[in-house]
Amino acid sequence: MHKREPIYSTAIGAGRALFGLLRVRPAVTGLKHLPATGGAVLAITHFGYLDFALVEWVTWRHNRRHIRFMAKKGAFDQPLVGPLLRGMKHISVDMDSGGDAYAQAVTALGAGELLGVFPEGGVNASFTVRELKTGAVRMAQAANVPIIPVAVWGGHRLMTKNHRSSLRERLGVPVSIRWGEPFRADAAAGVEDVTAATLRLHDTLQHLVDAVQAEYPVPGAGQWWQPAHLGGTAPTPEQAAVVEAERRRRKAAEKLTAEKLAAEKLAAGKSRS
Repeated sequence: MHKREPIYSTAIGAGRALFGLLRVRPAVTGLKHLPATGGAVLAITHFGYLDFALVEWVTWRHNRRHIRFMAKKGAFDQPLVGPLLRGMKHISVDMDSGGDAYAQAVTALGAGELLGVFPEGGVNASFTVRELKTGAVRMAQAANVPIIPVAVWGGHRLMTKNHRSSLRERLGVPVSIRWGEPFRADAAAGVEDVTAATLRLHDTLQHLVDAVQAEYPVPGAGQWWQPAHLGGTAPTPEQAAVVEAERRRRKAAEKLTAEKLAAEKLAAGKSRS
């Protein structure tokens, strides 16, 4: 029996209302791989900003289980979103120092929680699975729990990076969510090391994405939401990587400038006193 969490239930209700208004049509396969109890790492593709809510929704609808997502610290600092994230027991990740978040995640897994992670590290504008970070595998190993790969396709048509969809574009969007078979990446099970297991996870996620793309009920040729190798106008992985690198460089420069201005303001205040 899962404990009642009013804030989580309220958030799920809001998500259901939103997806109902948008007439989102989820096609979900492989839910038999989602355990009724016990810890597991859900390694999810990340093409849209609402992927977490979609997976959360179908999981709750299936067996009322809650997912604890790892999210960037900046989201927790927001006055409205932050209290909601904390109330839902999601885990704040400081990109400059992730040790605390890692420890919290392993503890949650050991306590039997489902942990949602996006091993690509951020929304991928090419709509292909890019190189994964090793955190998902390392946390699963540390907690001795399985990894469950999850592919989401169509959710990016609701909200994603570098494209603002109109309300009309968002109505009635088909969303495919496919759960892959769980696998263990712990040395005791005789499975490969972290790097090899992460590559295996990458290939599994791309295979799941290929499958849901092939079955998607809407033709994508010439569409912004379709990857280039399938005839869409999305940037190639190489093009997306260049844009992302520039975005990170710009953000780092803005952060450095803000810190410098804050230091100068503090120094000026001390000199006046």
